[in-house]
Parts: sequence; structure tokens; C-alpha cells
Amino acid sequence: MTVTFEVRDGVGTIQLDRPPMNALDVAIQDRLRELAEEATRREDVRAVILYGGEKVFAAGADIKEMQAMDHTAMVLRSKGLQDAFTAVARIPKPVVAAVTGYALGGGCELALCADFRIAADNAKLGQPEILLGLIPGAGGTQRLARLIGPSRAKDLIFTGRMVRAEEALTLGLVDRVVPAAEVYDQAHTWAAQLAKGPALALRAAKESIDAGLETDIDTGLTIERNWFSGLFATEDRERGMRSFVEEGPGKATFR
Repeated sequence: MTVTFEVRDGVGTIQLDRPPMNALDVAIQDRLRELAEEATRREDVRAVILYGGEKVFAAGADIKEMQAMDHTAMVLRSKGLQDAFTAVARIPKPVVAAVTGYALGGGCELALCADFRIAADNAKLGQPEILLGLIPGAGGTQRLARLIGPSRAKDLIFTGRMVRAEEALTLGLVDRVVPAAEVYDQAHTWAAQLAKGPALALRAAKESIDAGLETDIDTGLTIERNWFSGLFATEDRERGMRSFVEEGPGKATFR
């Protein structure tokens, strides 16, 4: 199996398992889509970790496989590639990427699909497709620019250079840098904390932010308003407010 999926304490871990570099071939891409859809459906999965193992997140696409493709083959494949990553980005639950070693090309694009990125102090990230005479094709030109801004994204994409963890933190490409041995544990701690939260409110927050970023402010406010008012129909909202009034903030237990 090139990608595994395990659930513990409400946290589902999607782990790439194609040594030595977790090259993202077509089989892995399709499996990522399947597991993202499974994580979306399963009620026992309340948060998700993307992980490549202790040594490497993913060093990019399978170049040998891509080299064998002509224009027609890539026209037919490119939407499947993007659909796989979009399925991960649209998991309606908190998603954290635990990044160790290299996260390049498609590996970096996969990390961009997460809501939060925790990187090892030895991590290296980048979009080196330009060095192959290509551009990112799994969402990199879009998600990277939205995350760190267009000029910074253009610097990384135009040059194809790799950035180390500390520069990635400065750029906003990752959100936390920790010792390599602590990456997965810290990601699990982050995810497990949110797995105990109100699932529908977390979904509403994620979809409001993500959808709002794709539109104008007035439409974004409408999206927010509809989700906000809709949450008044949930049991979690009743529990949260009752607990706040009776016990003080931060003590509610959600179902």
C-alpha cells in the first residue's frame, strides 16, 4: 500500500508510504483522493494529519512516470491530479501537515492543502518545477500565492529554489518549526485538541474562511452569516452556551 490511513483518538493519519522519497505517482494521487473522501465521510474522524514518515514528506512527482507522458496523456491526467489534491484541501475538518525532510513540487503542494503546517527543523520546501521546464500543476500557483502572497510565490516558483524551515516560517509557508523527532507528536496534539471540539462549528469556520477567500467581502460576509445563524440549530451550540453560562468559558464537552 502506497498510502495508509489510521485513526486514533478521533484523528486520522494519511501517511505516504513509498520509499525512499514518497514520489507522487498516479497510484498515490488516486489513493489520496480516495482517502480524503473517506476522511470526509467518516464520523469517527474529527481531524486529519498528512504525514510522509520520519525522513521525508514527499520529494515531488514521479518524474520517470511523467517523462513517459506526452501532451495528450497529460491533458487526460492533469485534472485527476488536481482533483486528488482538491479532495484533500476540501476535507471539511481540521487538517495539519507534519512535514519532515523534503516537501518539494507535489509534496509542497500537498502540504499547501492543509490548514496548518508543522515542519521539522531539517525540512526543505519548494516548487522546483521550473527547473524541468514546467510550472506547478497540482495547485501550487494558486494555493501558494494565496498563502504567502503573489510576489513571494513568484520568487519561489520562478527560481525553483528550496527554502529551509526557518525561511519557510518567515515566509508564512509553514506555521511552526520543531525538532524533527517531535513533528508527528506535535501534529497529533494539535489535531487531537481540535478533534474534541464542535465538529459542525469547525466545518463552518473552515468553509467560511476558504470560500470567503475566493470571493468579494460582501459575498464572504453572507457565507459567514449563513453558517453563523445555521449553527444555532445545533446541539453543540446549546451545550457550548449552557456550559459558558453555568461553568464559565472553555469547559464545554461537545458530541
